[in-house]
Amino acid sequence: MTEIVALSERNPKVSPEELLAGFHPSYRFGEVSFDTYIPDPAHPSQAGAVDKLREFAATIGTRKSHGGLFSLFSRKAKKIDSKLPNGVYLDGGFGVGKTHLLASLWHAAPGKKAFGTFVEYTNLVGALSFTTTMEVLKEYSLVCIDEFELDDPGDTVLMSRLMRELSDAGVKLAATSNTLPGSLGEGRFAAQDFKREIQVLADQFETIRIDGEDYRHRGLEAAPEPANVGAELETAKANFPEEQVYAVDEWGALTKNLSRVHPSRYRELVRDVDVLVLSNVTTITEQAMALRFVVLADRLYDKDVPVIASGVPFEQLFTEDMMAGGYMKKYFRTVSRMTALAREGQLGEKAL
Repeated sequence: MTEIVALSERNPKVSPEELLAGFHPSYRFGEVSFDTYIPDPAHPSQAGAVDKLREFAATIGTRKSHGGLFSLFSRKAKKIDSKLPNGVYLDGGFGVGKTHLLASLWHAAPGKKAFGTFVEYTNLVGALSFTTTMEVLKEYSLVCIDEFELDDPGDTVLMSRLMRELSDAGVKLAATSNTLPGSLGEGRFAAQDFKREIQVLADQFETIRIDGEDYRHRGLEAAPEPANVGAELETAKANFPEEQVYAVDEWGALTKNLSRVHPSRYRELVRDVDVLVLSNVTTITEQAMALRFVVLADRLYDKDVPVIASGVPFEQLFTEDMMAGGYMKKYFRTVSRMTALAREGQLGEKAL
């Protein structure tokens, strides 16, 4: 049965237990593996990353406490054995398959394990408290952090402490980001004031560089033209005629509601949505709203929700200043992902 809903009218509630239960790869990456990752022959570092991650996966489950060697206040903090790191850090541009590889590692690892985005971990700490989060996660064999970024000093100190204590407890760590761990926070706040905390984070990982171009756009046509105003739902029904749950929203109403709903609840916000229909998309000019939409775009992409939208094309979703500022990598990722979903919604090209 076809159903029409409005995200702008939703205000989902999520319990701490439900938050924790959601720490696993999304539907899009639910069955991926190292074997399903297709390295680009033009970039050997991609095949090299697969080999290194297979080796790292074999070390998971061999718990060894590091006895505080990563202490936040120790000037002698260093990795015990660079050949057997307690953490791996996948560094590369958007669209080179970092999340695919991180999810593949999660699937290959034995025991209890967690997989979530950076913001989901900070939200988990807010919901459960730091102590409870630490008590839960230290029993895991592996903690995976996707899209690792430090957007403010509070998050820097929080994640520095969490990663250090998990490492000390012998938990294996894996992260992805577009920024080398020693450069986290640059361009967003006075990173030099938190150099010690940032260095502690860097000390937890062996960096694995992954080069390449955005696979979502390899050999594909340019982004589709936006749908005609007033014909968005008609277009969606024509492209997806089967029984669907359509989320139909006016852009202004949707963004207004995003400011009322905490980002930790965006996954639940789109839980049952099959197709998103947006009218009159405009360029986001406020940083806070831009960062909220980044989270929503990640949840839509995780769930593989096709998008049909009128208004400005997604290449114009953020201002030029935003695309050149401290959060530029987040915004480029969002533009990339929303463009892929628009291709799927309006051209029928499956978002990769």
